[in-house]
Amino acid sequence: MNALAALLLAILRSFSAFFRSRHDQALVELALRQQLAVYARQHRRPQLSPLDRAFWWALSRGWSRWKTALVIVQPETVVGWHRERFRRYWRSISTPGPGRPPISEETKQLIVRMATENRWRARRIQGELSKLGIRVSLATISRYLPKFQLHRDPHQGWLTFLRNHRDLIAGMDFFVVPTVRFQLLYVWFAIEHGRRRVLHFNVTANPATRWVIQQLREAFPDEPSHRFLIFDNDAIFSTEVACSIARFGIHPQRTTFRSPWQNGTAERFVGTVRRELLDHVVVLSEEHLRWLLREYIDYYNAERVHTSIGDAPASRITEIWPSCHARVVGSPRVGGLRHRYAWRDAA
Repeated sequence: MNALAALLLAILRSFSAFFRSRHDQALVELALRQQLAVYARQHRRPQLSPLDRAFWWALSRGWSRWKTALVIVQPETVVGWHRERFRRYWRSISTPGPGRPPISEETKQLIVRMATENRWRARRIQGELSKLGIRVSLATISRYLPKFQLHRDPHQGWLTFLRNHRDLIAGMDFFVVPTVRFQLLYVWFAIEHGRRRVLHFNVTANPATRWVIQQLREAFPDEPSHRFLIFDNDAIFSTEVACSIARFGIHPQRTTFRSPWQNGTAERFVGTVRRELLDHVVVLSEEHLRWLLREYIDYYNAERVHTSIGDAPASRITEIWPSCHARVVGSPRVGGLRHRYAWRDAA
């Protein structure tokens, strides 16, 4: 109300200007401008009310020289007020049209899920959504695609291969074991990815290509049930070894450099046999190591329960509690380093 009263009072006082001479009006304007200049020099810019803004907006619409009278505001400010009033005007007369309704949060999550799990792009996702009765445009789907969709993960192809063919894949590798006299012994083994079963192993102090090929013959003596054999870039796995694998009817699949995860089942077996056996014994000789590994691998294949498959590779039978008097007893394995547990009736 104070701003409105001040504005009305200013308008009423301005009527006297119509009765002044040009000379008097010029002097009055000069005096007012000098006072405004002193005020602008000594005080901060005053806060203008919406009514003040409306006044200057209306004045700018009806007076072409309105910019010459500005002291406490800038011309750009008045233009900005005008644009803001224009936006508000169109917002007030605009009503929400029919348009395209926004998609649900569930559909957004489904788009991200399809893109992540299948590496699909917008058009493939649109086709899959249409089979679920969900109609979404390509532009909308593209808006919610994960950013990595544009950069295909190079690991995804190999991981998909391992997951889809694990029952048909075997892996082979070497690991080194020192003896009590610091002689290095080389352990070769082949293991299947599906059931984690060790197919064959052997120990030597002098690994050679011919020796590896002989181990492959013993690991796959009959018609092979595996289609792929994975191995790394060790120099001993030469082209001659790869050709021998192919002659057995198995596709040789070499991993890329510095990518042990691509033959992860074999790498995990090496870690397991070290933690559960080799870290607890001192190897005396080649025959001693072969005997230790033979006993451990028998336990590993037939009795050790693997968390990844929830069973032993050779499908250990689940025992049922025989009676209320039965108790669990442990039988030592691998020289007492491991145990096999079973129900026994009390005597």
